[in-house]
Amino acid sequence: MAATRILAADEPSLAVAAALLRAGELVAFPTETVYGLGGDALNPHAVARIFAAKGRPAEDPLIIHLAAAADLDLVTRDPPPALAMLADHFWPGPLTLVLPQQPGRAACRKRGRETVAVRVPGLPLARRLIAAAGTPIAAPSANRFGHTSPTSAAHVLADLDGRIAAVIDGGATNVGLESTVLDLTSTPPTLLRPGGVSLEQLQALLGEVALGAKVAPGGGQIAPGLLERHYAPEHPLRLVIGPVDAARAWLRGEAEQLLAAGLRVGLLIPDEDAAFFADRTYDLELLGPAAQPELVAQRLYAALRALDARRPDRILARDIGIAGIARAVADRLRRAAAGDVTELG
Repeated sequence: MAATRILAADEPSLAVAAALLRAGELVAFPTETVYGLGGDALNPHAVARIFAAKGRPAEDPLIIHLAAAADLDLVTRDPPPALAMLADHFWPGPLTLVLPQQPGRAACRKRGRETVAVRVPGLPLARRLIAAAGTPIAAPSANRFGHTSPTSAAHVLADLDGRIAAVIDGGATNVGLESTVLDLTSTPPTLLRPGGVSLEQLQALLGEVALGAKVAPGGGQIAPGLLERHYAPEHPLRLVIGPVDAARAWLRGEAEQLLAAGLRVGLLIPDEDAAFFADRTYDLELLGPAAQPELVAQRLYAALRALDARRPDRILARDIGIAGIARAVADRLRRAAAGDVTELG
C-alpha cells in the first residue's frame, strides 16, 4: 500500500475519510481517548483489514463506535435496564458498554460470542465522521497490537504508515487513555477495563459494580485491553506500586543498580519526583503532578513513547494511586510492565 494520507480535521477531509470508510478502507481518526483505527463494522472485509493492519489476534474483540445512542439497535438488542441511564450520563464520552449483540449485524462479532462492545465517542469530529460514513465504525486503537496507544497522528504513522489509507490529524487527544469498559450483561455490572469514566462515577450512578475480566463463551476475551501484556513500549518496563516515599526509594535503588551494571535507565515519573533524582543524570520523562491524575493520564502514552524512542535498557515507573482516573493509569502501567511489578507494603 502507498504511504498513508494525512487529512485535515475539516469538513471536506471528513467527506473524503467517510468515502474511504464506505469503500472498505481503513481510516485512523482522533477521539477524546486515543486515536482509533476505523473500519466499517458491518463489512467483513474491512474488519479483517483492521486485524491484519494491527497484527491483532482474532480472539481480541473490537469496540464499535456510533454517531449517537439512537443507533444502538443497528448492532445491539434487548437493552439492559441500566443502559438508558448510563447513556444519558456518560454518552457521548469515554464509556464502552458490553451489550447483547444483534444477530448477524456486526462483522466484528466472533464465533461463540453473543455480546458486542459499543460506545458513542465524546469528540464531535469523531461523531461527524461516523455520521458521514453512514455506518457503525469498528475502531480499536490505531497502533500495532500490544504497543503503546497513539494520542497523536504522528504516533499513528509511526506504527501504521503504509498499512492504512488515511489518518485525520486532529491534534493531541484530551483524555489520553482508552475508554472504560463496563459489562452490562452481568449482574451486577462488571468493570472490565478502567478508563476515562471512573469506578467512583459508575458506583455513584449504579450502586454496586463488580471488578474483573471475563472470558467469552467459546473462549477469547469479552472486551479489548484485558491481556496481561498490553499498551507496552519496545523496551522493558518495571513498575513499583506502594507508598510514595517507599516507591521513590525503590526507584532510586533499582536505578543505581542498573546504572552500575552499565545499563541505560529511563524514569517515567510525576513532576514532584524529579527533585528526588536531581543529583544524578537520569533520563526522565515527567507526567505532570500526581495530584492531577487527569493530566498524568493525558500525557502517559506520549511520554512513554518519547522515552522508549531514546532506547533505554530499562524503563522504571511508579503508580500514582487508584482514585478516579489514576486507576486507569495504574492498569495501563501494570499491563505495559507485563507482570514485572513490585508491590511494596
